[in-house]
Amino acid sequence: MLNVVFRSFASFITSFLVVFIFTPRFILFLKRKQSGGQPIREDGPKSHLVTKAGTPTMGGLLLIVSVILGTIIWGNLSNKYLWLCIIVMLGFGLVGAVDDYKKVSKHDYHGISVKTRFLIQILIASGCCGLATFLGNFDTTLHLPIFKNLVIDLGWLFIPWAVFVIIGSSNAVNITDGLDGLATTSIITTSTCLAIMCYFVGCKELANCFCISWVAETAEICILLSALIGSCLGFLWYNAYPAKIFMGDTGSVAIGAILGFIVIVIKQELVYAIIAGVFVIETLSDIVQVGYYKLTRKRIFKMAPFHHHLEQVGWAEPTIVFRFLIISIILGILGLSLLMRTK
Repeated sequence: MLNVVFRSFASFITSFLVVFIFTPRFILFLKRKQSGGQPIREDGPKSHLVTKAGTPTMGGLLLIVSVILGTIIWGNLSNKYLWLCIIVMLGFGLVGAVDDYKKVSKHDYHGISVKTRFLIQILIASGCCGLATFLGNFDTTLHLPIFKNLVIDLGWLFIPWAVFVIIGSSNAVNITDGLDGLATTSIITTSTCLAIMCYFVGCKELANCFCISWVAETAEICILLSALIGSCLGFLWYNAYPAKIFMGDTGSVAIGAILGFIVIVIKQELVYAIIAGVFVIETLSDIVQVGYYKLTRKRIFKMAPFHHHLEQVGWAEPTIVFRFLIISIILGILGLSLLMRTK
């Protein structure tokens, strides 16, 4: 078996080429099938009604296919974590695809009801976490990145915690996916950091060196994450401003879920909250806006999530995306530096 680093690079190239080559044809196919493209929220930025109307969505389908293809070709198929990751991606991707289909077919941006969506996500996440606990030698502890000797045993609360992380991550990426290239660039930086973390956590010598909890066989997850990075880079070629295609809920919901599931596997949920800081900021801005409005009937931001607020105060869309990318890179380095501390 070839080493993980080489196979990760090969998986990256494979997924990149699949998306880069087939996206133009996929765009034409979606335009024929989707009359009107992605429905645009009427209460969103008015510029979006002009610049984004008619853009085809559900590009996440091609992302999912390319990630699975790269993983199957170059991954060790006896590794249980790869199959669990694929199951999570397919399950949440299906939820997102149904949501996108309802939006496009009915020309209504609402899609599946919030309650139905959350219920399905809870069932999928619970099933996958339960299966992972059954198949793997999972402990139920929560590890703190700064105080490395401090470990909290969650006990029976582990499954609810894991479900919260997966669903929270899924919806955080979905909320962030509101500007051309914003979610895609943040996914790339976050996935790169996670790939490094998986390699260290899965290597017993490195894990011991940096006082990280060693989880056997998790280095193989680098293959899937490399495929995800490659597919997102290929997609970004067409998703950068002005976007020719959106990933839609099909992609954002599935990718967010798989990132959340991976950090549960490698026991680095709190570090993930740092390296995925852009997603956290976007989600918190939405929660704070809604909560504050319900209490006071006033708004803290001109519009939520935060990237729309920045649009309203005059920031250009590409400026927001690139500055968030810079923030994402800084947070990624910060998260890795905390994880790699030897004491």
